[in-house]
Amino acid sequence: MHPQPMCTACCLADTVLPPSGFLWRNVRGTGWMAKEWTLLVLCGILGSGFSRNPSWFKNISTSFFKLPGDVLIGGLFPINKLTSDLSKRVKPDDIECNSINTYGLSLALAMKFSLDEINSKPDLLPGITLGFESYDTCLQPAVIMRPVLQLLTKESTEELDITCNYTDYKPRVIAIIGPNSSDLVPVIGKLIGFFLMPLISYGATSDMFSDKETFPSFMRTVPSDRWQVAAMVQLLKEFGWNWVSVVGSDDEYGQKGQQQFSSMANEESICVAYQGLIPVYSDPEQAVKEILNRIVDAKVGVVVVFSLPKPATDFFIEVIKRNMTAVWVASTAWALNDVVSTLPGINSIGTVLAFADITRPLDLFTPYVRELFTKMEETPFPQQPDTEISPLDNPCPRCSYVNQANVSMVEIKLVQRSAFSVYTAVYCVAHALHDLLGCNATYCALNPRTDNVYPWQLLRRLQKVSVDLKGIAFTFDNEGNPNFGYDVMQWNFNDTTVHFNIIGYFNQNLTINNSNIKWHTVNGKVPMSTCSSDCGIGQVRRVKGFHSCCFDCIDCKEGTFLNNSDDIQCKPCPAGQWSTLRSTSCVYPIYTYLDWGNYESIGLILGGILVLASHVWVGALFFKHKGTPLVKTAGGPLSGLMLLSLAGACISLVLFLGQPGDIMCRLQEPLNAFFPTVALSVILTISLQIVCITEFPEKSSDHLENIRGRGSLFVILGCCGVQAGLCGWFAQEAPFLTQYVASLEVTYVKTFLRCPVEPMLNFGLMLGFNVVLALVSFMATFMALKPPGQYNLARDITISTLSYCVMWVMFIPIYTSLNDKEKSIAQVAVSLLSNLGLVVTYFYPKCQLLVKHPELNTDDHFRTFLEGVPPTPPEES
Repeated sequence: MHPQPMCTACCLADTVLPPSGFLWRNVRGTGWMAKEWTLLVLCGILGSGFSRNPSWFKNISTSFFKLPGDVLIGGLFPINKLTSDLSKRVKPDDIECNSINTYGLSLALAMKFSLDEINSKPDLLPGITLGFESYDTCLQPAVIMRPVLQLLTKESTEELDITCNYTDYKPRVIAIIGPNSSDLVPVIGKLIGFFLMPLISYGATSDMFSDKETFPSFMRTVPSDRWQVAAMVQLLKEFGWNWVSVVGSDDEYGQKGQQQFSSMANEESICVAYQGLIPVYSDPEQAVKEILNRIVDAKVGVVVVFSLPKPATDFFIEVIKRNMTAVWVASTAWALNDVVSTLPGINSIGTVLAFADITRPLDLFTPYVRELFTKMEETPFPQQPDTEISPLDNPCPRCSYVNQANVSMVEIKLVQRSAFSVYTAVYCVAHALHDLLGCNATYCALNPRTDNVYPWQLLRRLQKVSVDLKGIAFTFDNEGNPNFGYDVMQWNFNDTTVHFNIIGYFNQNLTINNSNIKWHTVNGKVPMSTCSSDCGIGQVRRVKGFHSCCFDCIDCKEGTFLNNSDDIQCKPCPAGQWSTLRSTSCVYPIYTYLDWGNYESIGLILGGILVLASHVWVGALFFKHKGTPLVKTAGGPLSGLMLLSLAGACISLVLFLGQPGDIMCRLQEPLNAFFPTVALSVILTISLQIVCITEFPEKSSDHLENIRGRGSLFVILGCCGVQAGLCGWFAQEAPFLTQYVASLEVTYVKTFLRCPVEPMLNFGLMLGFNVVLALVSFMATFMALKPPGQYNLARDITISTLSYCVMWVMFIPIYTSLNDKEKSIAQVAVSLLSNLGLVVTYFYPKCQLLVKHPELNTDDHFRTFLEGVPPTPPEES
């Protein structure tokens, strides 16, 4: 069909005549003109070939609603509209349908087209002709019963036999195509199901008809509303809409659709804020106003409208009056309806997202109708239609007066899409008959003119039929539903027209091209429709009121977590794990320590190096002056032992740095306590010597040598032995680090890990013993007399032991108020300061004398302590 205009336009464009006179003056012009006319004739011939209708168009009958054949198929279409008031009906026949419904008439013509096309194919049903009888339903249960009873009458008669066995009963038709409305199927479906006659609907979508026990012979070529509801729910989830209203028409279609949608939406955590039904058989104005009031009160941004076209029209008339805007989700019944889409002001209602059955274009349908109407114009009919004729004989007497101007009725978008559903139904019957009659491309084993063929036999073939139609491999499932889904469309509004643009499709799963959607919002973004904003990570929903979509967001506290976003409460962490505020999982704790690279560790290391440097400097200076009176007075070799122990105490502090372990923790506190004990025991021996000289001057000279020799050794060994016992007890009672960590009650995600200082009693005894040693030395020397004109050794001991006691006594209250990390840092820092204090207060005065006053390093200056001569108090003047 399409090449013809292109060829004609090309020929006409190439044959523009040159100016008059040119042909006469130029001989070549004559030849050129002849060639061009030849080309024009050829293009005309080719064009006519492209535009020629199929040859079978010449044989089509002008009868719209009946055609004889070897096998008849019935059709039920809404050819007319109701024109009488049902509330005033008294007699069964008090129903008038005198207004043509062009949509229903177009679908009746689609069935006629499908059968004429099938009859033109010699290989589908060779030697067999399909006929049909189409009747008007007027979309009324009271009307549809008459044609159904007519279709069920015995073959070639108008009698409906009553027998005990209908297995061999041959009704007038072998199958029925229709009806298009879910309201009509319950009226006739069970009756036709009794005969097991195939009833193939092209528009009834209610899911209740999938029940094969109730409707055993019902099938359809449009998807069930269950699929449509699933598609709608997936559409809402696609854009995060969980707070919606659903409006339906108050009929079988709207009620069932609304119920199914509400149920499936609830399963997917979508809340239906309001449900309303639009009256179908009474004035809907007040009901629609109430529905819209409730929608406004619910503050929803998305409304699902599951309605037939007429109620949807009434609904949107009021929406337009109120200037309401929202996202309207359209069901298939009104998604492409031209009455709704052409309402004045419809372009102001917001965004319309619609579902329409997946179809394929019927390229020959419009030319077929044009050819049919041309024949109708050429056929003489009475000037006035016979209004007395029965609807069973002619459902539409006025249809005889159609003309070419009426062809546009089949070009409407909705008709084009629905026609494919009728076309599919008819072809399914034809292919099922092909199988039932045992046909091949040239012959059928059974002839319906001579052999009995029953509807129930055809039904079994239909249930297994597979037809390739326009690229769609069509089959029925076990419930008589088709195997394809929907196109998802958006109404795009121009000034006065609506274009239906495909934005996606649904076939079990929804696929949407978001870039093709034009939203009605100011910023062009997806509109919101939620009762409450989504909770953040690690927040649990606390529902408010009756709708699960309305909630407060509560943070999961420390030690709890939100395992799943749908959980209604936070779960406690398992033993040994913990979580922070608003966590979605629990973790095993991470332990930190005084790493070598930490600023605190670097500071402590530098401090330790400084103290060690002072030890080395003092030791070197004392070693240089060994044997001198000052060094002897300071303790001689014992001063070296004291410096070594203080250096050992300084070095042992590295056990507080780095990752702790079981062995490291066993040695950390004992070594930190033991090395100072050695130094303090040396100071204690010197203190005892001063006590001996000052308190027992008469005996000091006799026993001083023993005190300095074996006595000092016994004191040092005794003190170190006691401290060693305390350290061993601490090491024995203290837990291993691994045991300690395993026993901890985890209430943290990240914490500082230090060696366990347990038991605290043992720890206190170790440190307390050193303080006692220092305190004894202090008390032994702070009242000692200063030897006149000699070095005051007691002063050095007094100050050094006092500083040691003060530091560690102050350490106790400070230590108890710190966290674990600060405790480790404080202990190392106090250990370094007390160590440095002993060096500075005990050794530095002596070093100063050695460096600045070496002339005082004589026996006379240290006579009292070297010879045991008690100091003489100064004379009073």
